[in-house]
Amino acid sequence: MAEYDRQTLNARAGSAAAIDEGLRSYMLSVYNYMGLGLVVTGLVAYFFNQWAFSSEANAQLVYGSPLAWVIMLAPLAFILVLSFGINKMSTGAAQLTFWAFATVMGLSLSSIFAVYTDASIARVFFITAATFGAMSLYGYTTKRDLTSMGTFLFMGLIGLIIAMIVNIFLQSSALEFAISAIGVLIFVGLTAYDTQKIKESYASHYGADVLTKNAIMGALSLYLDFINLFMMLLRLFGNRE
Repeated sequence: MAEYDRQTLNARAGSAAAIDEGLRSYMLSVYNYMGLGLVVTGLVAYFFNQWAFSSEANAQLVYGSPLAWVIMLAPLAFILVLSFGINKMSTGAAQLTFWAFATVMGLSLSSIFAVYTDASIARVFFITAATFGAMSLYGYTTKRDLTSMGTFLFMGLIGLIIAMIVNIFLQSSALEFAISAIGVLIFVGLTAYDTQKIKESYASHYGADVLTKNAIMGALSLYLDFINLFMMLLRLFGNRE
């Protein structure tokens, strides 16, 4: 009986160790997708901006024509495709769609290099990275259930989007400041919430393909948290050209 108990405990310990190792590998793949996605976005944004403003004709084509709306709205199309169609995709197609999204997002964000100084963009990026890292670490390590906080933050996000749409017509600087400040709080909280949700999703995976797709969707969530947090902080602390 004692020998049986030892074998059972050893098996359970081995199983727990395998889960911990698998979870670390899974989270690492999530952060790798996200990090590489940010690199792709940053490089595309910088070099596309350089090309767009290399001549007046290019600038007019990109920012003074209907193409500007296509560039601005294209990332949303990719988000919808991944969100609602990833289960029907092959793993390769899901990965390709994610990289295409990161590329199109770079096109959409390229205008920030024309609005803000390079130094302030770099400074805000590092502030964003430090804040994101701290909150993601909290979401990964905390024992507190963040589900209720996530519901509250989602409601706040809907209100934030409505306020942003209203301010397109009002053009209020005070409202823009309030939107940015509240947006920082919302996306800081969502970073922790999404990290915990991604961690918990590992326990419900069924096979390598599903795990990879879950990692891509997790990376997409954290990527959007990072980008939105970055943009809100840039509006608050960025120095304009």
